[in-house]
Amino acid sequence: MDILYLMILCSVTLAVVFLIIFIVNAKKGQFEDDESPAVRILLDNELIKEEKESSEVNEEDQKKDTVEKSD
Repeated sequence: MDILYLMILCSVTLAVVFLIIFIVNAKKGQFEDDESPAVRILLDNELIKEEKESSEVNEEDQKKDTVEKSD
């Protein structure tokens, strides 16, 4: 019977800890932005294209620099 009391005490303690963590994160605004993740997936392709274009420009600049250094 003692183990039952111990298990109840542990489970209530664990529940209180999770409740406190939830309240702290809710006050920090962790759960307020629920629309942008759904929209963000639509914008990913544009970000990837921009990154590719900028990396291509950087590669061209590096090639020009190596050609200029060799001359």
